[in-house]
Amino acid sequence: MNKTIKNIRTNILKLTYKAQSSHIGSCLSIVEILFTLYNKILKKKDRFILSKGHAALALYSTLYEKKLISLKTLNTFGSNKTILMNHVSHKVNGVEFSTGSLGHGLPIAVGKALKFKINKENNKVFVLLSDGEMNEGTTWESLLFASHHKLDNLSVIIDYNKIQSMDFVKKVINIEPLKSKLIAFGCNVDEVNGHNIISLTNALNKKNKNKPKIIIAHTIKGKGISFMENDNLWHYKNPTLDQLKLGLDEIKKKYA
Repeated sequence: MNKTIKNIRTNILKLTYKAQSSHIGSCLSIVEILFTLYNKILKKKDRFILSKGHAALALYSTLYEKKLISLKTLNTFGSNKTILMNHVSHKVNGVEFSTGSLGHGLPIAVGKALKFKINKENNKVFVLLSDGEMNEGTTWESLLFASHHKLDNLSVIIDYNKIQSMDFVKKVINIEPLKSKLIAFGCNVDEVNGHNIISLTNALNKKNKNKPKIIIAHTIKGKGISFMENDNLWHYKNPTLDQLKLGLDEIKKKYA
């Protein structure tokens, strides 16, 4: 487990530096969530949508660990004519839907879940949202729709790292009390440490009937690299060579 998580964080850091791309903080906050989904939860017939599509590199690095894309392909991230775009693309093997504009992933996931329920298929649908997406009207409309249709085959994970594109979430639009709002919308809701594999696994495996499942995953933006943690500058910045070396050294020590 530690080796895989170390590899994912290492590739996120190296490729962000190489491509001089943004959103490294957003990628680092969801590593354990993706690890849990792809190693503990998802079955072949299930569907996963990364609604926070700007965290594409975290998903690509996870897909590489699952041998769904090659190292050669992974290393093209950010290059001209690559299929590994900076927002997640369905052209990549293992990616269900292209996302980028926030608030679009959940409506698609709800549609898929409804289709499976109508056809009495056992497929489950999982979607990972950013906390910034809780400002989007489509998010709340979709939750009302999912609750009305009793989509208990739908699981929503909110990456609650408390920071969105421009500032801390509570300063932009305060979404608290989040859990009670989601319960009022007719959902089953759990809160977990989003970096704890066991807690995530237990919450995702919990039996659910007649309601969509929502997991509020409390995470740290920039998790795993101390000088990036809880610093919103890393929503946009990419590391210098010295910062790359410092970050790689930290990851190596933490996940030895």
